[in-house]
Amino acid sequence: MLYGNILTPHGWRLGELHWAAGRITRVAGEAVDPEANDHPRILPGFIDLHVHGGGGADVMEGREALVTLARTHVRFGTTRLLATTMTAPDAEIRRTLGEIDAYLRDPAAEAAGVLGVHLEGPYINPGKLGAQPAHARAGVIEELDALCALAPIRVVTLAPELSGHPALIRHLSARGIRVQLGHSLGSYEEGVEALSHGACGFTHLFNAMTGLHHRKPGMVGAALAHADYAELIPDLLHVHPGAIRTALRCIPRLYAVTDSTAAAGMPDGDYRLGEQTVTKCLGGVRLADGTLAGSTLTMDQALRNLVTLGLSLAEASDRLSRFPAEFLGLPELGRLAEGALADLVVLDSRLHLQAVFVEGRPTLGDR
Repeated sequence: MLYGNILTPHGWRLGELHWAAGRITRVAGEAVDPEANDHPRILPGFIDLHVHGGGGADVMEGREALVTLARTHVRFGTTRLLATTMTAPDAEIRRTLGEIDAYLRDPAAEAAGVLGVHLEGPYINPGKLGAQPAHARAGVIEELDALCALAPIRVVTLAPELSGHPALIRHLSARGIRVQLGHSLGSYEEGVEALSHGACGFTHLFNAMTGLHHRKPGMVGAALAHADYAELIPDLLHVHPGAIRTALRCIPRLYAVTDSTAAAGMPDGDYRLGEQTVTKCLGGVRLADGTLAGSTLTMDQALRNLVTLGLSLAEASDRLSRFPAEFLGLPELGRLAEGALADLVVLDSRLHLQAVFVEGRPTLGDR
């Protein structure tokens, strides 16, 4: 049981939250303004749908790396995540998916739960790689089906303008896989068409896609005009605060991701991102040519950053928990209500983490 300011689907309650066997059994309390007291703030655990690494480990390194990154990110409030792959040769992607699947059958204790895979590439535009290695290519249905047989792929990032991708989007959507548009040189029209075929999100909005111009609205324009969901990296480095505020006004369920690398939770230095070396310095991660290469962001800092931009704590929480859970169609996550999994974070009045629970088990440990 915990006592404090509890963020429920119906607003803040000051009272008790009870759980048993990993699920919430009771939420009791009176409506309250959490700013009127110093009791802890109890929020749903953070859900990060774009994680490449953390704690010095990269997803593409395999099972032991997953143990490290899942235990790293739970220390910062992430209770569920998607292991996100990099663009790579087919054999390496297959090997990595096999390792992820093996991890899911025997996951680490005291770690964030891994919900499956976010396949970021290789089905992206070679002219908009960002920090992805140069193994981009168009996808075909048979190849995607073979990859899906290796591990539970929940999200696929692709460039919609590549040959055959409209049919691929329809096929993946029919399988229940969420298709996000990203690493794309596509036009506004191609973005809108992709949404009509079943694409339902945008990968790290604004980054690695055609920008908004008043005569060529680009992929960003398609997102701002038509998207219900999109992910965004709110480290205040990848996207200017003004652009974040624009997206918040336009996209109802804009949600935060870290796009974190092995450098997350680590000191400055050199780390791996897929087959490439990246350098962490001054809060960012870059390739040797200066290109931003993922981030060092953690979800607790993402929460604080959104609050500094003017969101209420409840609004910021929705964008770290409820909306990503809804995007994946997981109603038992992202909310504090009877029957939901007891994934939760406890913060003080300055929004610093005090405790993290995954299915009711305390996991914060030393930071």
